[in-house]
Amino acid sequence: MSTPVGVVATPVTTPGRAWWALAVLMLPVLLIAIDNTVLAFALPMMAEDFRPAASTQLWIVDVYSLVLAALLVAMGSLGDRIGRRRLLMIGATGFAVVSAIAAFAPSAEYLVVARAALGVFGAMLMPSTLSLIRNIFAEASARRLAIAIWASCFTAGSTLGPIIGGALLQHFHWGSVFLVAVPILLPLLVLAPRLVPESKDPSPSKLDPIGAALSIAGITALLWAVIEAPSHGWTSSEILAGFAVALLALGAGTLRRRTA
Repeated sequence: MSTPVGVVATPVTTPGRAWWALAVLMLPVLLIAIDNTVLAFALPMMAEDFRPAASTQLWIVDVYSLVLAALLVAMGSLGDRIGRRRLLMIGATGFAVVSAIAAFAPSAEYLVVARAALGVFGAMLMPSTLSLIRNIFAEASARRLAIAIWASCFTAGSTLGPIIGGALLQHFHWGSVFLVAVPILLPLLVLAPRLVPESKDPSPSKLDPIGAALSIAGITALLWAVIEAPSHGWTSSEILAGFAVALLALGAGTLRRRTA
């Protein structure tokens, strides 16, 4: 199997091994989709334990998606530079460890921090899986089918999330919804080094930590303003300042990318 132009890789030599590699790469995608839906079912039990403010509950749910979205581009560039499989392994290890820690969180604020950390490691997983699939399947028709299967995992995970969450919470503590990540990611950590070839970009795009910081700052400010507006008032100086920071940071980030 040939390697796509512009990619340095150890090629997958047999079609059978390529499809097994795809099965391994579907695991983190399935996990991300499950994680986006399963937490909502655990919130009532968390609220009963911690009695958090309404805004804190929103942060527990939203901070994960916020960090994940803000870092996707930066993590994709990092994977091109250090190796996509390596970044995938780092992300899977970190996600499993932080998930296990979050399961025993002593406070709602602790959960917010843990969810933010999960967003960082989740951002390492998503671009790595797609880039690796594009490298593994050099033949166009097989690649299209592989990407379609990869994308279907989002739907499957979103469907499985409520089922898994409901079953776990019926019998176990709310922390069990975080522990789901461990049995899903352990097979990836064991099998990926054996089945998934490493790949890098020989001419990687320049890392842009300032751009990533602007994206995080802008999205954080926007989310904070939306979450806190009901308690502060939509026209209060704090909320208007939050929207202004979001506009300036996101605008500066967009301008930076266009002029890079």
